[in-house]
Amino acid sequence: MQRQFWRLIATGVTTAEASLAVGVSWPVGARWFRHAGGMPPISLAEPSGRYLTFEDREEIAILRAMSKGVREIARALGRDPGTISRELRGNAATRSGKQEYRATVAQWKAQQAAKRPKSAKLLGNDRLREYVQERLSGNVHRPDGTVAAGPQTPPWKGLNKPHRQDRRWATAWSPEQISHRLKADFPEDESMRISHEAIYQSLFIEGRGALKRELVACLRTGRALREPRSRSRNRPQGHVTADVVLSERPAEAADRAVPGHWEGDLIIGTGRSAIGTLVERSSRSTLLVHLPRMEGWGEVAPVKNGPALGGYGAVAMNTALTVSMTKLPEQLRKTLTWDRGKELSGHAQFALETGTKVFFADPHSPWQRPTNENTNGLLRQYFPKGTDLSRWSAEDLEAVALAINNRPRKILGWKTPAEVFQEQLRSLQQPGVATTG
Repeated sequence: MQRQFWRLIATGVTTAEASLAVGVSWPVGARWFRHAGGMPPISLAEPSGRYLTFEDREEIAILRAMSKGVREIARALGRDPGTISRELRGNAATRSGKQEYRATVAQWKAQQAAKRPKSAKLLGNDRLREYVQERLSGNVHRPDGTVAAGPQTPPWKGLNKPHRQDRRWATAWSPEQISHRLKADFPEDESMRISHEAIYQSLFIEGRGALKRELVACLRTGRALREPRSRSRNRPQGHVTADVVLSERPAEAADRAVPGHWEGDLIIGTGRSAIGTLVERSSRSTLLVHLPRMEGWGEVAPVKNGPALGGYGAVAMNTALTVSMTKLPEQLRKTLTWDRGKELSGHAQFALETGTKVFFADPHSPWQRPTNENTNGLLRQYFPKGTDLSRWSAEDLEAVALAINNRPRKILGWKTPAEVFQEQLRSLQQPGVATTG
């Protein structure tokens, strides 16, 4: 029954639908799903013919109730008499004080006997467990080494992906990043190895005991349960002209071979608050743009077509972006790809002041800025939706950017964006290297 339940879950149906299909109540199915962390706790393959099935045990119970002997039952099932004899002795119900064979009890006893409990690898290796926990839940540090405490967070209640509240700032490497980085940090120590799946199981499955369940809040998604994998266009904006559409962007920006091409966007919070995000396509290095409130915010009534006091109007956006981009060498600020938001309607002035040509993605096409969209997903761990983003200082944003840039990435061969970005800077400083502005 549970095997069929998990097969249905794998097809993408809800827990309630899977429970109804296998004939159990929704609370029972929900408990199965929650206790297993959303991960099938048993093999979904049917048992081989070597073992008695539940149907076999039902047949044995019926024949036994008819006072059939062991050999007669064995002939009816095509089994060895010794198999039937051991089944009747070992898996019979004994609660009534005498042996009475019932199929459901026998099936449960057989499943319990078949379990081969194996202690989690993290339980037996303290050094490995500390390494994993530090990179999951370690503190975020500013460039000078001091801790950026982040928001005061409510106690973890075991809820799955709680929305609309702050989450604790943490180093927050993914289990896959931790697994692969172990090979780089301990190349000669085979005891310092663990798969990312084993880390997920230690977090999600109750009873593993190696890692505390509340550490799921340090995962990027914040989910306390694994989610099964299988579960009109706007009119063109006036500031997007034919010369700044994505199709006009240089081909070198698309293949990521040449550094200096960026993607950008805003992450929006409550009360018209926002943070600008810039990501370099080649190194995946991230810059966070501080967008403080304008003078008069909350004091002056908003005026239609008046200045945007929230902090990310066209003028404020240009000023903040210019400050961020001009800190970079000229060779590393060639183009910027943005979505069609009006906050960058002053892109011509921005391009004039920074030398960075701006291009706009097509409407409703986030896949044309994939690096930025992925990074914004990472940043939501520190700046959740439904929170006021204006409360964070430029120093806080710098600390979060430092944490993001020092997470190893699979796409970079498990190097960090900071390491790759430093390699780019060194290549620009080598004498005799030709560059284009």
